[in-house]
Amino acid sequence: MKNFFKIFCNGLINENPLLILMIGLCSSLAVTTSVANGIGMGLSMTFVLLMSEIVIGVFKGLIPSSVRIPIFIIVIAAFTTIIDYVLQAYFPDLSKAMGVFIPLIVVNCIIMGRVEAFASKQPLYNVVPDALGMGLGYTWVLAAISLLRELLGNGSILGFNVLGDGYTPILFFALPPGGFVVFALFISFGLFVKARLAAGPVNRDKVGCC
Repeated sequence: MKNFFKIFCNGLINENPLLILMIGLCSSLAVTTSVANGIGMGLSMTFVLLMSEIVIGVFKGLIPSSVRIPIFIIVIAAFTTIIDYVLQAYFPDLSKAMGVFIPLIVVNCIIMGRVEAFASKQPLYNVVPDALGMGLGYTWVLAAISLLRELLGNGSILGFNVLGDGYTPILFFALPPGGFVVFALFISFGLFVKARLAAGPVNRDKVGCC
């Protein structure tokens, strides 16, 4: 159980795919204009990652090394198609808003990287916490970036006006340059927190604090 939570927390914080590993960035910047898009993209990717890692973790002993990459892509594409059809059927507005970025999950570096580096090499009981940690780590960062961009760029959260009619939206945050700036701030904060945690508690006597 201790190892389960350690692997799970790695994806959430220590090895967060966006803030620390910095992979899968293209879709992250494109879909974070609203909280609904950010959460929808994050959960979709989490589903595909989890199911792909489980399937490959179960059958890794039967997959020839020479064709492992094509087989990985087929498995990922199958679950990407499933989530794409589910969104089209039950959440058509969300599916339309995210457009081509849902089908492009199949080539997301996070999924291919975890499948190749983790699911194909680790025992199955380590695969689930890795997939959940990486997926939810990806999701919370998307949701946080989306929250800030939608709030400042439109004055709303999930489409509800929360800053009042007197608020003048800052269009910059709703545009791609604003996405880069917000994302850079999140990365900087993530690296700062990681460095402080790695440094451990500060000895007040050594720094002359009372």
